Amino acid sequence: MNRNCVIKDPAPGNRVEWRRSSAQSAHERLAFLNEASRRIGSTLDLAETSRELVDVTVPRFADVAAVMVQDRLMIDGELPSRPVDGTTLVRRVALAVSSDDPDAWVSVFPVGEVTVYPAMLPHAQCMATGKPLMYPVLDKESARLIGSGIDREDAVADLLTDSSFLAVPLQARGRVLGCVVFSRRPGSQPFEVQDVAVAEEMAARTAVCVDNARLYTRERRTALTLQSSLLPVDLPQPLGMEIASRYLPASDLMGVGGDWYDVIPLPGCRSALVVGDVMGHGTRAAATMGQLRTAARTLASLDLPPDEVLFRLNLMSQDLDPTQIATCVYAVYDPVTRNCAFARAGHVPPVLIHPDRSTEIIELPSGLPLGIGSDPLEMRELILPAGSVLALYTDGLVESRERDIDAGIMALRRLLAGPVEDLEDMCDVTISSQRPGHERDDIALLLARVRDLDPDEVASCPLPADPRFVAHARRFVRATLASWRLGALSDSTELIVSELVTNALKHGWPPIELRLLRGRTLVCEVADGSPVNPAPRSAASDEDTGRGLQLVKRFAYRWGTRPTTFGKIVWVEQHLH
Repeated sequence: MNRNCVIKDPAPGNRVEWRRSSAQSAHERLAFLNEASRRIGSTLDLAETSRELVDVTVPRFADVAAVMVQDRLMIDGELPSRPVDGTTLVRRVALAVSSDDPDAWVSVFPVGEVTVYPAMLPHAQCMATGKPLMYPVLDKESARLIGSGIDREDAVADLLTDSSFLAVPLQARGRVLGCVVFSRRPGSQPFEVQDVAVAEEMAARTAVCVDNARLYTRERRTALTLQSSLLPVDLPQPLGMEIASRYLPASDLMGVGGDWYDVIPLPGCRSALVVGDVMGHGTRAAATMGQLRTAARTLASLDLPPDEVLFRLNLMSQDLDPTQIATCVYAVYDPVTRNCAFARAGHVPPVLIHPDRSTEIIELPSGLPLGIGSDPLEMRELILPAGSVLALYTDGLVESRERDIDAGIMALRRLLAGPVEDLEDMCDVTISSQRPGHERDDIALLLARVRDLDPDEVASCPLPADPRFVAHARRFVRATLASWRLGALSDSTELIVSELVTNALKHGWPPIELRLLRGRTLVCEVADGSPVNPAPRSAASDEDTGRGLQLVKRFAYRWGTRPTTFGKIVWVEQHLH
């Protein structure tokens, strides 16, 4: 007899005679275990693995089988420490019944039910000791004891009285994950010691599969949580542009990778649009994605052209992790001129949807992916038509096991050329059509529709190289802000513009132009032909000059300079009241 098995006989007065099985040979048991090992653990899904166990055992081994696991295992993939009172919180994840009235069992033992089992119950004892527990025949009192933990004692007693009962722990890697319960109805051959050995073997194989599913689910959840936490929560809606985006994780752990997108505000109400894809999977790829996204934002703050940003990002990625490779496309859009500059590093090409719904691939050299080599990248600039939509995406949207990437891009172009106008709806239609089933790669999609700026969003004024026109600049500011209903900012803006224009006249050269932009902030820009950037300094108490930029800093939310083809632009932002 198996010394590790606890066998409980009914009370002597209620003993029901049962006989040992002689028909089931060791060969049949081995064949049954071989079949069970083939059918159990076909997926990395905890509930599915549990269903496979009960399906293979009913009715061949038992008339009823149920799998119960500790509840925290289902919630967060962790095993709790054992409570001091000996109780166990479990969830029933699978049930199979072969009887004349299966509905009765389902109503008494519903799948998904969470139950606290007191320490004296057989289930709790089985999980506490890690040993199987068998009742060859249950009397009514023992059957009522089994049902005492679920508040349906009478119904449980009616179903289990005179049946044979066996509880086996689910143990893997030295830890008890739950238990499996088998029952044979009255009149069937009761369980015997040889059956306990078979049940233990099946439970041991199932427990390893369940634990693998637990670890898989926890790893996937961790990767998804990390991925989603590193992606932007709310994208800004830049001036002159409407944005919509989607991120769709892969259908399995190996596909949870490093796809990301971003919209980065730049000086002058310009925006950088970024989409990237780390060539890896799991938590490591998601972490690398977060580093690259942060690095891209840092480089964008330097206001570098797209090719220079990607070149530096390439060098930086090699320092972060030489084994990780990524692709990226980076675009900078100016809402005033509708000029967009592109560069890409091994990434799939952007697609432009024209206002007439025709589409084109924006051709530009792909370059090497980030993390490979140190060759410079090329940049292309073009004017985006008003009303056009720019689509940036990752290869998971256009490449799959059923088609190559060129066919996927053509299918994407046909979808984007459809009648759907709303960007959010366009994202949904594109994702659902291009990704109908389970795929092993995640997807990032970023759509941006451009438009002309309204008269209350931009105003410009060219200025002659004459100090007398500083007053003209102030009048232009006051009149423009009055028409924009921003009169409360007139005084501070006039002071800022007066200082910037004076500096341009004294230290720069023509052409000089003043421009006001109204977006999330009020932006004042003064352009001149000199490449020399202004620098604030501390003026002595007896000096009449040198305090202009200090005044600008006091009234501004932030300020800075950026180079242009013909000189520079000094810009100042103020918060809108």
